[in-house]
Amino acid sequence: MTQADNTTPRIALVTGGSRGLGKNTALHLARDGVGVIITYVSNRAAAEQTVDEIQAIGAKAVALQLDLANSRNFPGFADAVRAALKQTWNAEYLTYLVNNGGMGMHASIAETSEAVFDELYNVHLKGTFFLTQALLPLIADGGRIINTSSGLARFSLPGYAAYAAMKGGVEVMTRYMAKEFGARGIAVNTVAPGAIETDFGGGRVRDNAELNAFVSSQTALGRAGRPDDIGAAVASLLRPENGWINAQRIEVSGGMFI
Repeated sequence: MTQADNTTPRIALVTGGSRGLGKNTALHLARDGVGVIITYVSNRAAAEQTVDEIQAIGAKAVALQLDLANSRNFPGFADAVRAALKQTWNAEYLTYLVNNGGMGMHASIAETSEAVFDELYNVHLKGTFFLTQALLPLIADGGRIINTSSGLARFSLPGYAAYAAMKGGVEVMTRYMAKEFGARGIAVNTVAPGAIETDFGGGRVRDNAELNAFVSSQTALGRAGRPDDIGAAVASLLRPENGWINAQRIEVSGGMFI
């Protein structure tokens, strides 16, 4: 296995990188000189537009289709990543894996269907676990993994029980990954955004003025989060000088519900 160092290109894979926080993270990484592979579920046009924006910054980028809910396709996806690394960067390994892809759901426990629960589980928890497993041979020794959680794993708001339960599992899984991958020098951390103004969850925080005002009133810095708050934090955490941060949950919420 190759050790990540200053002589090899830094390359990140960002799931769900065609929109929202994933796209913002990909753009911030590109500004740091990192090549990026982004994934999308069905909106190829949006993914290609993101690739164009990354290339305009001066970094190389590739978009690959991936449905996180279908783990049976992960071995084939790993093959596609291997081919993209070779063709685009003449490289064999990723430096960074950012497990960002996902979707939101708002329903009380009484109203949550088993089908919706299973979908959240398949994408956020099972998907993160088995995609990391499939890509682990492609991550360079000394590389990094960031798993995405949520402030909702720390504080509780009605309607988010199923989603938050998955994110709680992601946080525990992160610590186990850090323990098991440490022998290869791979650091694994969790980034937990607070409420962010994106189209996530139907754009509730961005578009619902009453909800946005509530979030702002409960946040120490007095506003809801913005995509740049998260993308910049992830890119910063992945810079070479921050490699000693490991097995941590880093909440990026502006001080929500403290």
